[in-house]
Amino acid sequence: MSTPIPPTFHMGPHGLRLATRFLPARDPAHALAHTLVHSGAPALVFLPGYMSDMTGTKAEALFDWAARQGHACLLMDYSGCGQSEGDFADGTLSRWRDEVVAMIRAHNLGKVVLVGSSMGGWLMLLVARALGRQAAGLVGLAAAPDFTDWGFTEQEKAALASGQTHYEESPYGPKPTPTHAAFWADGEALHQLDTEVHGPIPFDGPAILIHGQADEVVPWGLSLRLAEALRSAMVQVHLIKDGDHRLSRPQDIAVLLDTLARLLAHP
Repeated sequence: MSTPIPPTFHMGPHGLRLATRFLPARDPAHALAHTLVHSGAPALVFLPGYMSDMTGTKAEALFDWAARQGHACLLMDYSGCGQSEGDFADGTLSRWRDEVVAMIRAHNLGKVVLVGSSMGGWLMLLVARALGRQAAGLVGLAAAPDFTDWGFTEQEKAALASGQTHYEESPYGPKPTPTHAAFWADGEALHQLDTEVHGPIPFDGPAILIHGQADEVVPWGLSLRLAEALRSAMVQVHLIKDGDHRLSRPQDIAVLLDTLARLLAHP
């Protein structure tokens, strides 16, 4: 059951009201204890996937676990998603990166652990670059960096480059999933995996990449490529043989929460 904290709204860097849910760090044994945001314990920040929001199964499970454990946790909807203002067609990785950084600052967070799901796993790399040493850890869930490159055929890329919107069937609902030309072009400029061109991803903290080997959307080998691309020596890849792209079954959620418990025990 979701922790009953309603969303609050903050003005984002592009003049749009962004919805967030924030849980301050507390001593779990004393509900009225003072907040611990500046005690050195990293706050958890969940980054949803493409066309997802903070009401998803993984986001809710993370928020509830953080409440039980006393950890600070921030959920948010990108502009054009969920309860935030804006048009989804205007969304880009650059815009959403700036919004995540702005909301971390709006909530006066110190060190953070970024938890990125699918596209959110690409976004967490961009946010980590922007935050520098403030990013204390990364947890990828079927992370999908550079999917504007490997996720489209050459014909589809040509259409997007010409300004067309690409639609494809969604396995999660009746409406097709759009990819808008602005999002695609922005993503093409923000590739992370080609270290020969861009160098290693400049992150030196602990990173744990969880991926299902039955993922039908993002190939699990991508997490191995990401592990190689990260500059850090503290990178682990956790493969779940029968895990699908969502990684939202109870046993998948258990892996996520165990991962976070271990990471936060040794920040």
